[in-house]
Amino acid sequence: MIDSVIFDLDGTLLNTLDDLTAATNHALNAFGFGGISVERVRAFVGNGVPKLMERALYFATAGKTLADNGGFSDKRLLNACLAVFTEYYDKHSSDCTAPYAGVCDLLVCLKEHGIKTAIVTNKYDAAAKELCSVFFKTVDAVVGVRDGIRPKPSPDGVNNALEALGSDRSRSVYVGDGETDMLTAAACGLPVVAVTWGFRDERVLREYNPDFIIKKPDELLDALRSGGLID
Repeated sequence: MIDSVIFDLDGTLLNTLDDLTAATNHALNAFGFGGISVERVRAFVGNGVPKLMERALYFATAGKTLADNGGFSDKRLLNACLAVFTEYYDKHSSDCTAPYAGVCDLLVCLKEHGIKTAIVTNKYDAAAKELCSVFFKTVDAVVGVRDGIRPKPSPDGVNNALEALGSDRSRSVYVGDGETDMLTAAACGLPVVAVTWGFRDERVLREYNPDFIIKKPDELLDALRSGGLID
């Protein structure tokens, strides 16, 4: 039986695409590049803001910024864009962002069932905590990327969250919407619930053989019951 549910944030609890796109394009425009579409940003997210900006710049420069070793060649440009992105996003992270339909009701329901909740995200820690203070005050722990917490699929964030919750892996389940989430759960040895309303298609998620796939937030408890993880 589980006592804790660990959620991804972007694409799982919050639809952040419009604000991420606005911040990405603000940074690109500041250095003379054209903007990219929401759908392009959807494809680029999942591994944190530095990787999002790196992918956006690679696309904006028509692939001319790839180093011979496969890394990003213009680190000065990347760091400058990241600084502009962060300054903008810190002020505009919730302009258009909102929880997916049914998410807030789900979090309340979990609390009523005595199940603890945490959010582990590849968003930088300050932005993650700010958004959760606006939308998810009932969540017990929020862990973003910071010094000592490597981006997912590293297990650092999950381990930190479990410590904060006073739980352990044998009593926990992970919920996410993308490839990085499936890999994170595998790295932590957690059962994983894939959600189809987020940033990745169901076809992509099925390739990772999640324990459960749900199409709406209110299906989570039934999925966990069907797997014998809750009463």
